[in-house]
Amino acid sequence: MSTSFMSSLRSVVGRRAEKRYAPGEVPASVQAARRDYAAVDVALVMESTYPYLKGGLAAVVHDIVVENPDISFGVIHISWDSDSPSEDLYGMPANVAWVRPIYLSIQEHRHSFMQTKVQDLHMTSREREQLTDRLFDAAEALAGERDVEPLWELLDDGLLESTRRFPLWALLGSSEFMAALPRRFPKLGMSLSDTFWTMREFFSLAYALLHETMPRAAVYHSHTTGYAALVAAAAAREHDTTFLLTEHNLYVRDTVNTLLDRNMALGVTSTDYREFMVTPKERAWMAWWTEIGHFCYPSASLITYLYPGAITEAAALGTDRSKAVVVPNGMPFEDFEDQYRARLAATEKILKDPAGHVWRLTYIARLVPIKGLLDLLDSLAMLRDRGLHNIHLDVLGPTEHFPEYTEKCLARIKALKLDDMVTIHGTVDVRGRLDRMDLLVMPSYNEGQPIVALETMSAAIPCAATRVGGMGQLAEEVLTSADGETFGPCGILTEPGDVKAMADAIETIVRAPRLYAEFGRNARHRVEAFFQIKDVMGLYHGIYSQLGTLGGIEDDPEPGGEDLTGPPSDQDPAGPSDTAPAAEEPPSGAAPATDKDPLGQAPGRRTGQDPLPHRQGPATLPRQPSSPGAVAREGLAPRKRPLY
Repeated sequence: MSTSFMSSLRSVVGRRAEKRYAPGEVPASVQAARRDYAAVDVALVMESTYPYLKGGLAAVVHDIVVENPDISFGVIHISWDSDSPSEDLYGMPANVAWVRPIYLSIQEHRHSFMQTKVQDLHMTSREREQLTDRLFDAAEALAGERDVEPLWELLDDGLLESTRRFPLWALLGSSEFMAALPRRFPKLGMSLSDTFWTMREFFSLAYALLHETMPRAAVYHSHTTGYAALVAAAAAREHDTTFLLTEHNLYVRDTVNTLLDRNMALGVTSTDYREFMVTPKERAWMAWWTEIGHFCYPSASLITYLYPGAITEAAALGTDRSKAVVVPNGMPFEDFEDQYRARLAATEKILKDPAGHVWRLTYIARLVPIKGLLDLLDSLAMLRDRGLHNIHLDVLGPTEHFPEYTEKCLARIKALKLDDMVTIHGTVDVRGRLDRMDLLVMPSYNEGQPIVALETMSAAIPCAATRVGGMGQLAEEVLTSADGETFGPCGILTEPGDVKAMADAIETIVRAPRLYAEFGRNARHRVEAFFQIKDVMGLYHGIYSQLGTLGGIEDDPEPGGEDLTGPPSDQDPAGPSDTAPAAEEPPSGAAPATDKDPLGQAPGRRTGQDPLPHRQGPATLPRQPSSPGAVAREGLAPRKRPLY
């Protein structure tokens, strides 16, 4: 994009002079935008995880970075505000060039979003009416026919920095927008005031995510749908590069279930927000998250899942099966040799004297409701009441993420008189304790393909777990290698929430030492045959290489954009006020948005059905070994068109 074009575009927009701040008063969001960011091969788009929070997803992302040292990475990190955790907990290697923060809280953007006025649209009242209809028409096209182009074109014109011709968010304060709300907003049973403030929240989130052009990358790799996928899709669109989506878990399902306080093991479909008996506010947010998924899926060149069943689950939420491939998690198998040998020796002792052994059951997860520790405590009490006294539960994992739940767990331990059978350790070095673990217990309501399960399996530790996410493939299903060798289960799975079944599973394993030993052998062999990190990282490297021009990406000549923002966090129940100004006619002689119809197409923007350009020639996926550790299509016909 030429400098002369950007200069003329900014003149048309009527960009304000850059705001000056006193020393020490520059907002964090402005500081982030002003830094220099080199172009990279891959930008990893994360929502509140790597590198500032520990967890399975963050560990996978760190492995991707470490195991691909020849690829340059950046991290686009989405968090609520500048007070969110910002300490690098992983020690990012040298091939990570930068971390670019995005803050969702509108208070972080009060210097710009909140200063935008209706006059900044430079439109007449009639033109604002047309723009309002265009906004609602685009939303209806997405929700009705899943046509994403009208909304993308609107974002091009009114939000994305490199092509923006007017500040779309200023429409929120216009009388034309307020007049249209009762007529055009879906009939959800909300008052006009509630409807306005809901739209204000949506506008502010979209602004926070999309109003600034992200640093340039050959591939934008989002590790979830939702906000990360929206940022990645928009960045790839602005830079004419590629968007790769990995669904480690199903963001829409988990977010909706959390919102509604439902069982986290329950599925969610694209139409549930229309059919569920929920409050109007809940329906609006269900629609918001569901339609973000519908909006982003078509922009992805490839969508990876951890296990085949996830593709079926995601299809119910609108994923494109023709783009879906399986790339599992993996383990550095050789790193567990010492722990493996220690567990072999421990198993021999168990076989020689099973009655004298105290079984160390281990829960490894955050203390949050989705992980099911309260259920496990009930199961433990059942085992004690059955006369099984030679068991002890070690609880490993952060206790501070959900303090109320931690207090409930402590109270349940006391009420069930389990104080001498349970030890809560908090955050510890899990790998350093593997030699002391006999059995992994996972009472979760929701998992993807848990790293802790792969770690314990690498040390030949069996599991008693719930049948959620990819656990069936990891621990229960018989797996067959390319040469025909079969590998049996390495544990017993139960349905989430069934505390008796979990107690039965644990009792079956600890009362049958030879079965325990068999499960341990199978666990180790399953990782060795199907889930080695070198194979998985080779797949990622191949995907990155084919989706982007690695090592050849160049910086854009000049970034574009405005510095505008919006409304406050304290809501006035009366509706819009000074932070959402009423309609005003542009002053005499004000420049229009363009010499064309202001609702028309911006100059220099791509057209057509695909938001990303097609590259020349077909894409070839990495070679597919006959194992779960391969990029494997789930019963799909051969591809008849390029991936991108």
